[in-house]
Amino acid sequence: MSNSKKFMPTFILIAINIGFYSYTSLIGGNFLNTSMDMIYKFGQVGGLVIHYGYYYQILTSMFAHANIAHLFGNMLFLFIFGLRAEEFFSVSEYFFIYFLGGLTGNLLSLFLLPLNIPSLGASGAVFAIFGATTIYARKTISQSILGALIYALFWLFLSSGANVNNFAHIGGLFIGLTIGYIIAIVHSKNKNNMNSYP
Repeated sequence: MSNSKKFMPTFILIAINIGFYSYTSLIGGNFLNTSMDMIYKFGQVGGLVIHYGYYYQILTSMFAHANIAHLFGNMLFLFIFGLRAEEFFSVSEYFFIYFLGGLTGNLLSLFLLPLNIPSLGASGAVFAIFGATTIYARKTISQSILGALIYALFWLFLSSGANVNNFAHIGGLFIGLTIGYIIAIVHSKNKNNMNSYP
């Protein structure tokens, strides 16, 4: 078991997301729905990033949410898959997967979404955690990863729809599957090396 249980990164990230939502709600004056001013300030808007240099939005949009239901849904799945990830990955591996997945999803969205459409939410990062745990679990018990890929694509399909940033989900999931697979191989090799000592 990894040492991430000591620090509980899942609860740290949930607290940051809730804190950020509370801040935008307080400033925007609406707790149930994030104001458009806050969305265009902290969400990712391609035109603002590319033409006006609002590069910080690539990061802040990972913690901004459109409304309380949006926040609750993402935090619920972060809680479910995040606690599972803590059993597999170290703290540094966990945060690496989370942030790289979220940033990759945002960069993909930056170039594929219309420049005037805001994008926000932690779902890209959550999908990265989901993908990493799903493929890691299969790989480390020497089972075919095909089942993990089908399961991941099934969840990707269920999450798609109108007003959903599918590009963020795809980017996050791809990173999660890739990094989770690589870490599973590295962990297996390290374990075999330790078992080979007299």
